[in-house]
Amino acid sequence: MVTGKMVNGTMDEEKKQEGQGLHQVFSQLDVILAGIALTVLVGVTFVGVFMRYFFGHPFAWEEEVQLACFVWITFLGVGAAFRSGSHVAIELLVDRFPLRVVRMIEIGGYVISMLVLLYFAWYSIVLLGKMDMMGRDTNILHIPYVAIYSVVPVGCLLMMWNYTQSIRKRLRAYKEGGLD
Repeated sequence: MVTGKMVNGTMDEEKKQEGQGLHQVFSQLDVILAGIALTVLVGVTFVGVFMRYFFGHPFAWEEEVQLACFVWITFLGVGAAFRSGSHVAIELLVDRFPLRVVRMIEIGGYVISMLVLLYFAWYSIVLLGKMDMMGRDTNILHIPYVAIYSVVPVGCLLMMWNYTQSIRKRLRAYKEGGLD
């Protein structure tokens, strides 16, 4: 049994690359799942329009699937926006402050965001439990609302993860740039 490093550190490099691959997939999980939901949404909508206007037989279940897709796209897309910094921000005033103050505002915003997202994740889990106890589901396809709205706490956790990665990168850039 061979343990430890192989010649020229090949084993360590393979493990590092494997870890980076998992990190890459986890970092893009929100985009991957939102992309799947968007594909389903577009496909169902296209086929639904085609069936309604060309054959006169609309799908009764189309709206339920569209609703689920919209919810999933929304809560997963926000996580991607946090990661890329694409969310709405008004920086006109903040950009006029000294860098040290800007950094403190960013950290304060991060802390407030984490508290809100933590509360939102926790309360959405409480609501999911209540939905599950009531056994609520959609009228036509009988999709449990728990399955549709389970993306809310997942989306909150992904937002927290992505925002944490983003703020770490920004703070590291401040420190490395001698802007500390």
